[in-house]
Amino acid sequence: MRRILIIDDDLDMCQLLSQFLQRKGFETETAHTGHKGLEKFNESKFDLVLCDFRLGDMDGRKVLQKIKSINPDVIVIIITGYSDVKMAVEVMRYGAFDYITKPLIPEELINLINKGLDDSPPLIKADATNISIPQSSAGKYFTIDPEEVLLGISPRTIELYNQIELVAPTNYSVILYGESGTGKEVMAKAIHQNSNRSNKPFIAVDCGTISRELAASELFGHVKGSFTGALTDKEGIFEVADGGTLFLDEVSNLPLDVQATLLRVIQERKFKRVGSNKDIDTDTRVIVASNENLQEAYRNGKFREDLYHRFNEFSISIPPLRERKEDIAMFADFFLKKTCAELNKKFEGFDEEVMQLFLNYDWPGNLRELRNVIRRAGLLAASGKITTNVLPWEIIGNPLKPISAPPPVINQENAFDAHKQPPADLKVAASQAEYEMIMNVLKQVKFNKTKAAEALKIDRKTLYNKIRHYEESNSIKE
Repeated sequence: MRRILIIDDDLDMCQLLSQFLQRKGFETETAHTGHKGLEKFNESKFDLVLCDFRLGDMDGRKVLQKIKSINPDVIVIIITGYSDVKMAVEVMRYGAFDYITKPLIPEELINLINKGLDDSPPLIKADATNISIPQSSAGKYFTIDPEEVLLGISPRTIELYNQIELVAPTNYSVILYGESGTGKEVMAKAIHQNSNRSNKPFIAVDCGTISRELAASELFGHVKGSFTGALTDKEGIFEVADGGTLFLDEVSNLPLDVQATLLRVIQERKFKRVGSNKDIDTDTRVIVASNENLQEAYRNGKFREDLYHRFNEFSISIPPLRERKEDIAMFADFFLKKTCAELNKKFEGFDEEVMQLFLNYDWPGNLRELRNVIRRAGLLAASGKITTNVLPWEIIGNPLKPISAPPPVINQENAFDAHKQPPADLKVAASQAEYEMIMNVLKQVKFNKTKAAEALKIDRKTLYNKIRHYEESNSIKE
């Protein structure tokens, strides 16, 4: 059996890799410092070493040199972050077999190990097997699909995983709170995947998109002739999700009469199709989500109080991205790899200035906005690293914190006063005043375009057209 030594000062990463590789048929040992890793390498024989480039007591270059002086034939793979790729390439000159960047993708890691060990056929097979990561001293595991979900490292994220790990095996109803784009559906699916219902359907429904008139039919089904347009019998979502998990996003948008029916379904575990008198049994776990406080919603008469208490067996707040700064670089790399696969392009990562802008930005659209920004950048960029010239204007013009060097584009705040001279043209003066007003409002609402349009008393389309006009004008002036 092949033996792998993992050297990483991140204890969770060591455990994650060790558990994953052991399930793939390897023997593993871990070390959390460079010196401890060298001690273990001296004491035992290893076929391959996975070593993080940044360790607390020494960098990967020194560890590599010492390992190669002990055994020149051992395979060493360097694990590196987005900003260390140049250094990782450099250490390959010292004998590293290859490097792999964080976040680690299981298929890439397995392929690289197989390639390094040069097995034919390989000892292990690359697949999309779920990874389990220990999240508590009790030794429990939180399982996710690495193709869909990336595990973050921030304290708020770890707390979120622990709550999911706690509630997932139960049949409790759960309320997920979180801003738009924080990944409420992804977390609902993680709860489902870690429950004893994981081999049954997971059905997600956006209640905000269901017609109020047809909401009952969509959820519970109908019989032929029950209303105009009901030409055949139809199964409802509860029937489709039977035995599994039903995720109702923006549940407060459901009409009050449908909320009353939903309460009966959850209490009695049975329902009737619209127009039918026949009860249908259901065994469906319900997870709901809202970006508004449901307590406030029922106090304002928008949501039934009894339904709220029925749902509120357990609640989880998903933190916004601005409170998970430690995760931004990992998620950015994760989305960039997906973008590369989608567009069939290759990128070397992000320019340092881009990552600084990402860390400074407030991300009102959260993970969804980050993903879309990177997809857009990947589409606009040709190759190499992602630089500031393919970022949207709201990120480049973000004034939250100073950055090490100004972006190589026109400053959004000073776009019209570069020469410190008042405009002589009346149209230019009006355009300048309008631009400044739009920018001020956008900053006040943290670049939420919907709120900005409401404050400016224009529709979103008009606001987007004006922004595009100013972007084009600035590009010409550059």
